[in-house]
Amino acid sequence: MNFFSQNIKWLRKQWGITQGELAEALGVKRSMIGSYEEGRAVPKIPAMQGLSTFFRQSIDDLINRDFSTLGVAEEENDDFKVLTTVVDSSNQERISVVPVKASAGYLNGYADPEYMEELPHFAMPVPELSQERTYRVFQTKGDSMLPIPSGAYIFCEYVLELSDIRDGETYVLLTTDEGVVYKRVENKVGENGTLLLKSDNPEYSPYEVPVETVREVWKAKGFLSFDLPNPEDTQLDNLSAMMLNMKHQLSEINRKL
Repeated sequence: MNFFSQNIKWLRKQWGITQGELAEALGVKRSMIGSYEEGRAVPKIPAMQGLSTFFRQSIDDLINRDFSTLGVAEEENDDFKVLTTVVDSSNQERISVVPVKASAGYLNGYADPEYMEELPHFAMPVPELSQERTYRVFQTKGDSMLPIPSGAYIFCEYVLELSDIRDGETYVLLTTDEGVVYKRVENKVGENGTLLLKSDNPEYSPYEVPVETVREVWKAKGFLSFDLPNPEDTQLDNLSAMMLNMKHQLSEINRKL
């Protein structure tokens, strides 16, 4: 059986890239990638060689091996990352959920297909979550990112390259030192090879993590919480945050005097 079409689609989704991004990398039209994935067109030898080189897989494997059942996992190569995901019987990608109780194990199991299969997973056909992207849901713990409460579920989109991190936006990171963390990030890779992680709660100080300790980066797209807000509590939280911020500013002024 020829697995080429489904393998190209599967690998692309594992990398978390769109048909347009793959087409741009190969110098072809997006519609051509779509026709390859749907089996409506057979790529010529140069195009097949380009796909083989891009995905770091032999042409023979692309044609004859069913990657979706072999569980091709992430390789230790800075230029090559294949993300382990879960698919259904129709080879449609599912959204995996990493609850708080599974966060510690996720650091060791994120590249293990069997571990990923054991995590809760689902499909959510909403327009905000494109089928061209790879998503994962992480549950938060603690109050460092208030007003998002502890226990909220953060819906995230996979980030393939560290250069795609945008300063001031929020991300879930998997690091070898801390496991799963949800923070606001500043990209300092070009300066000192680190990412600066900031909490929205001013009681927590920013800190840096070396990029070599980062295993995965996921951009936060939204969140789900079952902790319904109380308007009075929200006002008190805002007032408390303002007071803490003023306190820190006064302390900094006194330190400089």
